[in-house]
Amino acid sequence: MSVEEKPKKGKEKKSKGKKGKASPSVDAGAISVASHPRASDAVSTLKAWGGLIGFGLTAFLSLRAGVPLAQVGMRAIIAGIAGYLVAWACAVAAWRAIVAAEARARIEHRATASAESAKPGNGKR
Repeated sequence: MSVEEKPKKGKEKKSKGKKGKASPSVDAGAISVASHPRASDAVSTLKAWGGLIGFGLTAFLSLRAGVPLAQVGMRAIIAGIAGYLVAWACAVAAWRAIVAAEARARIEHRATASAESAKPGNGKR
């Protein structure tokens, strides 16, 4: 046996890391916020704004209150992280509803179109 063919001893670890930017193991036909073309960009933008607004607002208010500069920085970083997470949660919740509504509308549109094409008298002579 060569070095490459030797069986590994012990437990084999399943690869959970990402290679490149692979999507999670989701069905190809599944509807998700991550696979929606506008939703993923909008969620990223909202996360950035949430973090910046949390950071800036907290820094401004802390400086106006006379808090020492080291504490201003720490409070602003923590508030920026909190703003990022809150914005992410709100954006994903909103886009889940939007994506589901778009999917429902598309299904209804297809059902209506197929019902109209199946009516008698719509065929060509």
